[in-house]
Amino acid sequence: MSESNLTHFNEQGRARMVDVTEKSETRRVAIAKSQIRMRPETLNKIREGSIGKGDVLSVAQVAGIMAAKKTSDIIPMCHPLPLTGIDITFHEEDAETLSFQVTVKTTGVTGVEMEALTAAQVVGLTIYDMCKAIDKDMVLGVTYLERKSGGKSGDYIRQETDSL
Repeated sequence: MSESNLTHFNEQGRARMVDVTEKSETRRVAIAKSQIRMRPETLNKIREGSIGKGDVLSVAQVAGIMAAKKTSDIIPMCHPLPLTGIDITFHEEDAETLSFQVTVKTTGVTGVEMEALTAAQVVGLTIYDMCKAIDKDMVLGVTYLERKSGGKSGDYIRQETDSL
């Protein structure tokens, strides 16, 4: 793909923020997923609420919400968006894996994929930060866009056969 086909480059081949002035507002939703693997003892301590720094999942949830709201401050070409909803849920996949799903919503002229993905990464980093004193071997897992809706490009649903 040449630089002229990339929307984040101007005619001189330099970075620019895409002009969304003429785009129509639509309801936008993005869902991102990620996970963190850890020792079973660490996951038990999270579940029991016995990590010395506090309630790990509550803190990670608030950190993820804050990250979604601040995405345009850390990803250079993201537009600041008025987010209308952010939800983060946690699921134990097995004795060593904690997965999480982030749903971000808005009504606007550009999507919220980056907000959902950023939040998912920050949730994992926060869990790592809160538990690193007892388990430095934790591994942040694959983070990906599960689905999105709204906008000119329409809906996207990740297929299980998509390679990572």
